[in-house]
Order: sequence, then C-alpha cells, then structure tokens
Amino acid sequence: MIKNMFFALAAIGFFATSCSNDDDNSGPTNSNLTFNAQGLEALGSGYVYEGWIIVSGAPVSTGTFTDVSSAQVFSVNTEKLNNATRFVLSIEPAVDPDPAPADTKVLVGDFSGNSATLNSSIVGDFSNAAGAFFLRTPTDETGTNNGNDHYGVWFGTPGMPPAPNFVLPTLPAGWAYEGWVVGDNGPITTGTFNVFNMADAFDDFSETSQPGPPVPGEDFFLNAPTGETFPLDVRGRTVVISVEPVPDDSPAPFAIKPLVGTAGQDTAPATHDFGANLGSLPTGTVTR
Repeated sequence: MIKNMFFALAAIGFFATSCSNDDDNSGPTNSNLTFNAQGLEALGSGYVYEGWIIVSGAPVSTGTFTDVSSAQVFSVNTEKLNNATRFVLSIEPAVDPDPAPADTKVLVGDFSGNSATLNSSIVGDFSNAAGAFFLRTPTDETGTNNGNDHYGVWFGTPGMPPAPNFVLPTLPAGWAYEGWVVGDNGPITTGTFNVFNMADAFDDFSETSQPGPPVPGEDFFLNAPTGETFPLDVRGRTVVISVEPVPDDSPAPFAIKPLVGTAGQDTAPATHDFGANLGSLPTGTVTR
C-alpha cells in the first residue's frame, strides 16, 4: 500500500513538473542580430542610431545605440527575425515619442539567408557625383570687382548669372546637402541646400552690400568662428559637399561626403573641380 502511494505521488510530481516546464517554454524566444558598420560617425547628443527589421512590410525596432566604434548585438524576437526580409538603419531623436522610423534612413540591405549587406543607396546614388566651384566675393561689391575674390566660394559655373553644375541626386526627406571649407580650426559651413539653382539659406559670414548669386556658397568676411580669422583666403583649402541629416544638432560634417576638392589659386572665371569621394559612404552588415 505504501509503495503504491509512493508511485502515485511520484507520478503527480512528474506531471506537475512537466506542466511547469511547458509553461516556462511557452513564451516568445529571442535571438541575436549582430550589426557591423564602417564609416558611421558619432551623432550629436540629441540623436541615436536605431536598427529596424522589415517583417511583412512593417518595421520592427531592433534597438538603439550611439557607439559607432564596435559591433552592436541586438536581442530580437526569433520568429520576427527569421521572417525579416530587410534591415534599415535610421537616425532618431534620443527622446522619441514616434514609434515609426524617421525619414533619416542611413543604411539598408535585404537579407540573403542569415545576413544582409548594407549600403547608403537609401540616401541616394552618388556613383556619378561631380561638380565644380569658383572663387568670387559678390557680397562686398558696390559696383566693379574689388579684387578680393579669393575670400569667397560658390558652387557652380561663373556667369551672368552663375549656373549650377552639380551632378548629384535629389535627396529624400530627412536629408540636405551642406558645403564646407576647411579652415585653420576645422570645417566652416557655407550653408545647407536641397536645390542647386538657388542661394542657400545661410549668409552669416557674407557682407551685406549685395546679395549672393543664385547658387549655394558663401563669402567669408563677418562673424568668424572661434579659431578662424576673416576674411578667409580660400585658395589652397579643401572644399567639401556633405549630406546632412535634418534636423541636425552636430556642428561637424556628417559621414557622407560625396564631393571633395581643393581650391586653386585662380579666381573666377576659373573653376575648380570636385572629385568623387565614394570611399566616405558608410557600409555595413547584419547577421542573424
């Protein structure tokens, strides 16, 4: 009798343990998604990078990060990760009330098996990037050329009026072009722009005698940044066109710099060519 009771209790205990184990295993499981990137740059303090997998056409966040110096490992729902067809990397506000991805998408790639190769094609196709600039200072003139054209840079071909010559893609929402001249203390902005046949919205460094031409650019006479001396002689300096997230809380150029050139000694009507800088475009991989 005692033996029978012992076996009965053992059976009940085994059944209870089995049920408990079933309960423990009934929840969703997670798997790792490993992200590696080359060419990303740190963001300003108000923004973070965020990864997304696309599952049945809908974005699912994989998590956020700010450290671009090492690989990131995300813990993601296994079923969703296995069903993902694409990975996207975006730039998001650090405090973000919107659960959807922002317009500022940096990298994208489709899964092939357990990995995806990422590139910046979601920003634009820069494979044919080209353009030129000229040295001229129209904003301090009241009549004839006053002979100090080496203090300004404008993007296009000189003429009456100057004409745009960029070979660059139209950027999607969330992005803008920005011009830069490398000064004695770092890059100096010439302003942001999205069209090539209009002046940009920035003229803080220019004089006020005349408006600038209908192309992006800047004269460097007023309000010199810390560490710089104006008027700034642009000759021999590096000139850069970058692609910037909008909005942008970092004063430095972003990682994507499709055009880089060096200003020569000659002022307008001479032009100076940009060279394609495709090596600056960020790339990456994800593995599930």
